[in-house]
Amino acid sequence: MSDLTPQSETPTPTTDKITQAARETIYLCNFRVSVDGEWLCLRELNDISLTPDPEPAHEDPKDPIAIERLNLMNMAKLSIKGLIESALNLGRTLDSDYAPLQQFFVVMEHCLKHGLKAKKTFLGQNKSFWGPLELVEKLTPEAGEITASVKDLPGLRTPLGRGRAWLRLALMQKKLSDYMKTIINRKDLLSEFYEPNALMMEEEGAVIAGLLVGLNVIDANLCMKGEDLDSQVGVIDFSMYLKDGGHSSKSAEGDDQITSILDQKNYVEELNRHLSASVNNLQAKVDALEKSNTKLTEELAVANNRIITLQEDVERVKEESSLQLESRKASSANGQTLGETRKQLKEETLLRLDVERELEVQIGMRQEVELSMKMLEKDVCEKQDSLLELRQQLEDLRIINQQLSHKTQSADSSSKQKSDVIARLEEKINQMSGTIKHLETSDKRLVKQARTLSSAAEKLLQPQLQ
Repeated sequence: MSDLTPQSETPTPTTDKITQAARETIYLCNFRVSVDGEWLCLRELNDISLTPDPEPAHEDPKDPIAIERLNLMNMAKLSIKGLIESALNLGRTLDSDYAPLQQFFVVMEHCLKHGLKAKKTFLGQNKSFWGPLELVEKLTPEAGEITASVKDLPGLRTPLGRGRAWLRLALMQKKLSDYMKTIINRKDLLSEFYEPNALMMEEEGAVIAGLLVGLNVIDANLCMKGEDLDSQVGVIDFSMYLKDGGHSSKSAEGDDQITSILDQKNYVEELNRHLSASVNNLQAKVDALEKSNTKLTEELAVANNRIITLQEDVERVKEESSLQLESRKASSANGQTLGETRKQLKEETLLRLDVERELEVQIGMRQEVELSMKMLEKDVCEKQDSLLELRQQLEDLRIINQQLSHKTQSADSSSKQKSDVIARLEEKINQMSGTIKHLETSDKRLVKQARTLSSAAEKLLQPQLQ
């Protein structure tokens, strides 16, 4: 009978369990993205109520900077764990094309960039984590070999490229965790590069440095001579950490499967909206760069016309000077005319020198404009590549969204079938309960009849025995 009793729905988790799960949480807009082993699990914040653990008075749980630090720390946990497990399963030395390794470097780059102070340069504000990494050489002399190797690498033109090369060399030497702990312990030096609430200045940075110790079990052989580290686009691929339907099917409860699929679908839609906004922003930047490029082209054409005009003036002045010299030589007998001629020649010479200097200035301006044009063209190409990559990720996310919709429909049909089975089982239970009651009533009547017959038999046997 107990086997036929329908199981009740999965009970709601207790407040203590929810609070414990909230400690390992990434916040994204209106969703909570929890770390569940090596996967991201989502739950809408409006569906649950948390009783948070007591926190220090100076920390605001809704502080966006604190949420960003928690996001990056949990992404680093997932990235490091996934890299170690996949590398051990692979059983060979990792190279530059290994996707989990590439994602690890992207996550580390975001962690090091969090809270960086912007430095003003000729081309605008610049944020680079190469400055903090250079501190390791001063604090740990053995790190000087890595810094020297990075500076000697050909093709690295930006501090961002040198910082990426430094991370790869430190990982190959299995010293990345030691070097990160060294600079994190010197917050008095890091304060020159980071804001007070940056990840490297808080306890999340120390947690990530401790997690990096696990990477000492893997071997990597990365060739950076032919790799363009300056212009790589560092975008975190969240699809590598989303929970697949195969894992959720292992659960015995259909309602949990539906909740997980819907949460993942909502997360993908939210990520889709963020990527769409990024694509629009990049498209606006590309349009602005194209307008600036057109304006610079027009200025360059004007400068070229000005240079041609100046060159014609120089030639005309030369011809006039030669004609005046010939006429003055013919009338050299007259001393007063000769003095005036010399004076005019001196003035013409000074005018010619001024024109030549202005011509040199215009030529220099033209070269600067051409250099700016080349830099803008390169920047436009980089933005277009980034735009294409984001559009590709957007298409992938749309495909994942469609797959999750099909899974949701199949889960709904499965839930309806289970409800029908439960209704039929309850009907059978009611029928069997009625049958049992009827049998118990019949049993009581038979027992009563047996007792009556037994007493009647005893009465019949007593006279015979006497």
